[in-house]
Amino acid sequence: MNLISPVIIAVVYIALCSLLPEPTRQKFNALMIAGAGAVYTSGGGMGAWELAFTAVLTFCAYKGLTDYRWIGLAWLLHTAWDVVHHVKGAPIIPAFAHSSLGCALCDPILAVWMFRGAPAIQTWLTPKRVAV
Repeated sequence: MNLISPVIIAVVYIALCSLLPEPTRQKFNALMIAGAGAVYTSGGGMGAWELAFTAVLTFCAYKGLTDYRWIGLAWLLHTAWDVVHHVKGAPIIPAFAHSSLGCALCDPILAVWMFRGAPAIQTWLTPKRVAV
């Protein structure tokens, strides 16, 4: 795995989500982090802690329905969980040994975007007009 792929995945995710209007974008991202919280439950190797983690991320996702900061926090928590799984040798995709590491590199990019309010990528590329 190279270190660029997770960055590309994050940018593509942000670009595609930018096509969604608000508040649909926020609701979709809350749903995505709720799902991300459950990805390790089918064999992540942490036993009951997997269920506890899923509950925490589900709570964050619920709060994220009205506040992007909760979704950002959830992505940071998921980053930490990815690191734990990578160190333990229980990757998110068993066929790819470094998949949890890749996820740990992608997730903080999404978290920063959420903490910024998940602005559409088009707004980054459009020059701001200054009133005179």
